[in-house]
Amino acid sequence: MTILTIRQVVGMFFRRMVLSYASLFVLAVGGDENQIGIINSVRPLAGLIIFPIAGYLTDRINRVKMIAIADLLTGITMFLYVLAPSWEWIAVASLVQGFMVFAFPPTSAIIADSLEPSSRGVGISVMNGLANGVSMFSSYIAAVVLVIYGDNTGMRILYAFLGLQAIFCAYLVYSRMEEPRETIHTEPMPNILMILKDTYSGLPELWRNMSLSIKALSGLVLMGFIVNGVTSPFWVVYVTEEIGLTTIEWGLILLYESILKVLLTVPAGVFADKLGRSKTLLISTVISLISLPALIFANDFRAVLLIRLGAAIAGASFIPASSALMADYTPRNIRGKVMAAVGRGTVLVGATGGGTGGPGMGFLFVIPVMISSLLGGALYALNSDYPWYLVAVASLVQLVLVLFYIRDPEQAEE
Repeated sequence: MTILTIRQVVGMFFRRMVLSYASLFVLAVGGDENQIGIINSVRPLAGLIIFPIAGYLTDRINRVKMIAIADLLTGITMFLYVLAPSWEWIAVASLVQGFMVFAFPPTSAIIADSLEPSSRGVGISVMNGLANGVSMFSSYIAAVVLVIYGDNTGMRILYAFLGLQAIFCAYLVYSRMEEPRETIHTEPMPNILMILKDTYSGLPELWRNMSLSIKALSGLVLMGFIVNGVTSPFWVVYVTEEIGLTTIEWGLILLYESILKVLLTVPAGVFADKLGRSKTLLISTVISLISLPALIFANDFRAVLLIRLGAAIAGASFIPASSALMADYTPRNIRGKVMAAVGRGTVLVGATGGGTGGPGMGFLFVIPVMISSLLGGALYALNSDYPWYLVAVASLVQLVLVLFYIRDPEQAEE
């Protein structure tokens, strides 16, 4: 867990610098709103192939090596962004980066296996709290870089640092991290086509074996990914072009948001463990419903700040509760398959970056996320307020799922 925590802390610091302004890079090289949607829609495509394979391998081979290889390839291929001459190249880079998601299922499984059921909320919140604490200045630092070097050159510099960070994490994981349990070798390794065939043909059985709670929690997280697919690339575009904030002002808002999230993350984890994870999720979804769609009414710095502070409260509450519930609900022997299919149960609330995936995503979410990313670009091109109307609908669906279908289990899975 220590190495994974360091990996997450270092990775979050550099990812947040890039993702907060990724859409501005697309605009800087000649793209438009529709092309921002296209770029964000192609990234999850590889997950249709990679997630099933990674889920299969997670339950059978060395997870540490899987994570290290993914980080190394991520670092190398990140330089496609650095050299990109046009938005088409950025789209290719985004597609290639999508293949690196095979690190997600083994990372999720190791985290779930390493934490005691009674303290999962706190353990996960400590990881996220440290990552958010170290990265709280990332967006503001990135804004300064963009002011000095411009959106084009500045983003290339940020992408280069992100690539070097991934290579460093690959070395750290490979040289210092140990497998938390014996690798399972139950049968000879089949070829990739057999894995894909077994995975997709076994989906009906896997779905039947999932409890109603897992299905409801998966639906809750899926709605979050759809919201991010529609809106995450356009927060920075909306606040700078429609409301009139500067890049520095947006970076300052994200700094304040990060500070509040850091202060709340560990207490939210304690709250989730002691007072109930479903209650914590209810609080998060209510705040999300109130705050995120309100962007269409904002007209100055203070209004946007209040909205993002609401997102910070909702996000700090959501992640430890939802990820702990997914581990609680899912039997240990099928965690790799389940988490490859529906993720680890987490999603960023009100994400402001240019990406829609992440460790919480599973391959069953790929098509909905791709559609939502394309839809977000089309909606924004029609009317900049339309994406946030959809946010209100999706947030309402989340609230219904929590109220009627998600409960703390009587006995958590080990």
